[in-house]
Amino acid sequence: MPLHRRHLLGVLGGLPFAAMPGVLRAAGRRITDSAGRPVSVPDRVTKVFPAGPPASIFLYMMAPDLLAGWSRALRGKERAGVAETYHGLPEIGRLTGRGGSANLETVMVMKPDLILDYGSVKPTYISLADRVQAQTGIPYALIDGRFDNIAKSFLTLGDLIGRPDRGRACAAKAQEIINDLAAARAEIPAAERPRVYYGRGADGLQTGVKGSINVELLHHAGAVNVADQAGEGGLTKVSLEQVLGWDPDVVLTTDPNFFDLIWTHDVWKTLPAVKAGRVYLSPTVPWGWFDRPPSANRLIGLHWLLAVLYPDRFLQGLADRARDFYSFFYHLDLDADRLAMILGPGSHPGNPRIP
Repeated sequence: MPLHRRHLLGVLGGLPFAAMPGVLRAAGRRITDSAGRPVSVPDRVTKVFPAGPPASIFLYMMAPDLLAGWSRALRGKERAGVAETYHGLPEIGRLTGRGGSANLETVMVMKPDLILDYGSVKPTYISLADRVQAQTGIPYALIDGRFDNIAKSFLTLGDLIGRPDRGRACAAKAQEIINDLAAARAEIPAAERPRVYYGRGADGLQTGVKGSINVELLHHAGAVNVADQAGEGGLTKVSLEQVLGWDPDVVLTTDPNFFDLIWTHDVWKTLPAVKAGRVYLSPTVPWGWFDRPPSANRLIGLHWLLAVLYPDRFLQGLADRARDFYSFFYHLDLDADRLAMILGPGSHPGNPRIP
């Protein structure tokens, strides 16, 4: 179990029981979450506490007015991708993930109707949810964050917050994106499917291996993740020598520092993919299109990924799809200047700009 969760569970166990009522508040509905747990929620939900950034994004996409706050406050350019009404929501910390910082007493003072976590539904997360729920008296729901499950997860959230119509609309939109792109991907010959390396961090040497939620989009784009050779299960550190040996056709990153470094680094620049200019920086406003965090924000990332991997087939139309996505899910209409800023350079300055 990661250190931050051991610490939080220890804190929970040490809190005075009188301060943490063990009986759930009276609730009008029982909904089954993605972990198969029955969760009792009020007939009317007016405030939701997101347990971490993926949950913040997922809730914002469906019902931003219910956000108790951001797990991490919006910074700098991130605000340009979010409706202005929600720029000033407070930073409330996180219960899950690296650097969990939310104080449970503060959670209780905020009196949310529901605590929401979006991501893994493994036993560690179920245990945490059960203990927080039992000791705070606040219902705590887990929603599966796998990319394949996005549409179903929107339906579950719609039921939890009492907005099934919006849940169905978001689910239908998500499934339409996934289905349309799956059909397009099926037309790509196997010989044209690239071998890809995804570099995280300023040095580009953290990556996702087989089974990692962080690289799910590679599978959906029909690409081969070269780092699958390094193991399976999540994120891992690799060496530059390993990447050179894998010799990927394409390098992807969400880190602008690594994107700047790769063109001039004595060793990285010897990689054939770099020489060919096939290194791409994912948009990150307001959140990563490919990863970071791996929430439903990745739906637009699948459009982008197909566009950069197969530009002859999918590059045209990306801008229109981005405008539609931001309007429907991010509650924001993009003008040409803001869209250009969000898309960024995308690739080597010598390559054609991604429209």
